[in-house]
Amino acid sequence: MTARTAVDDTHPPVSANAINKPLRRAGCQTGRLRMDRILDEAGHIADPLHLIRLFGLSPVTALRYLRAAHPSGTRPDPTSA
Repeated sequence: MTARTAVDDTHPPVSANAINKPLRRAGCQTGRLRMDRILDEAGHIADPLHLIRLFGLSPVTALRYLRAAHPSGTRPDPTSA
Protein backbone atom coordinates (compact mmCIF):
# COMPACT_ATOMS: atom_id res chain seq x y z
CA MET A 1 0.00 0.00 0.00
CA THR A 2 1.18 3.50 -0.72
CA ALA A 3 -0.19 6.90 0.20
CA ARG A 4 -2.04 6.87 -3.11
CA THR A 5 -3.49 3.38 -2.89
CA ALA A 6 -4.66 3.99 0.67
CA VAL A 7 -7.07 6.59 -0.67
CA ASP A 8 -7.81 5.14 -4.11
CA ASP A 9 -7.18 1.47 -4.77
CA THR A 10 -7.24 1.95 -8.54
CA HIS A 11 -3.58 2.99 -8.34
CA PRO A 12 -1.03 0.19 -8.77
CA PRO A 13 0.18 -1.55 -5.61
CA VAL A 14 3.61 -0.85 -4.24
CA SER A 15 6.29 -3.13 -5.65
CA ALA A 16 8.14 -5.65 -3.52
CA ASN A 17 11.39 -3.88 -4.41
CA ALA A 18 10.07 -0.63 -2.94
CA ILE A 19 9.72 -2.41 0.39
CA ASN A 20 12.79 -4.65 0.25
CA LYS A 21 15.34 -2.07 -0.91
CA PRO A 22 15.14 0.26 2.13
CA LEU A 23 15.04 -2.74 4.46
CA ARG A 24 18.18 -4.18 2.85
CA ARG A 25 19.93 -0.84 3.26
CA ALA A 26 19.06 -1.00 6.96
CA GLY A 27 20.48 -4.53 7.16
CA CYS A 28 17.10 -6.28 7.45
CA GLN A 29 15.74 -9.18 5.44
CA THR A 30 12.00 -9.54 4.94
CA GLY A 31 12.09 -13.31 5.42
CA ARG A 32 13.83 -12.98 8.76
CA LEU A 33 11.45 -10.24 9.86
CA ARG A 34 8.52 -12.51 9.02
CA MET A 35 10.02 -15.44 10.96
CA ASP A 36 10.65 -13.17 13.94
CA ARG A 37 7.06 -11.90 13.80
CA ILE A 38 5.66 -15.44 13.67
CA LEU A 39 7.86 -16.56 16.56
CA ASP A 40 6.80 -13.54 18.62
CA GLU A 41 3.12 -14.28 17.95
CA ALA A 42 3.65 -17.95 18.87
CA GLY A 43 5.15 -16.81 22.17
CA HIS A 44 2.03 -14.84 23.04
CA ILE A 45 -0.73 -17.07 21.70
CA ALA A 46 -0.18 -20.82 21.74
CA ASP A 47 -2.92 -21.59 19.24
CA PRO A 48 -1.71 -23.28 16.05
CA LEU A 49 -4.93 -22.36 14.24
CA HIS A 50 -4.28 -18.70 14.98
CA LEU A 51 -0.83 -18.94 13.40
CA ILE A 52 -2.20 -20.88 10.42
CA ARG A 53 -4.87 -18.28 9.71
CA LEU A 54 -2.77 -15.21 10.43
CA PHE A 55 0.35 -16.19 8.49
CA GLY A 56 -0.92 -18.85 6.08
CA LEU A 57 1.26 -21.55 7.61
CA SER A 58 0.85 -25.29 7.28
CA PRO A 59 -0.14 -27.14 10.47
CA VAL A 60 3.33 -28.72 10.71
CA THR A 61 5.06 -25.33 10.43
CA ALA A 62 2.72 -23.75 12.97
CA LEU A 63 3.55 -26.49 15.47
CA ARG A 64 7.28 -26.03 14.84
CA TYR A 65 6.98 -22.35 15.70
CA LEU A 66 5.03 -23.19 18.85
CA ARG A 67 7.68 -25.69 19.94
CA ALA A 68 10.42 -23.13 19.28
CA ALA A 69 8.57 -20.44 21.21
CA HIS A 70 7.91 -22.77 24.16
CA PRO A 71 10.84 -25.19 24.39
CA SER A 72 9.95 -26.26 27.92
CA GLY A 73 6.56 -27.47 26.72
CA THR A 74 4.65 -24.97 28.84
CA ARG A 75 2.47 -22.75 26.75
CA PRO A 76 0.09 -19.94 27.61
CA ASP A 77 -3.58 -20.86 27.67
CA PRO A 78 -4.89 -20.22 24.13
CA THR A 79 -8.35 -19.41 25.47
CA SER A 80 -7.08 -16.52 27.59
CA ALA A 81 -6.09 -14.35 24.61
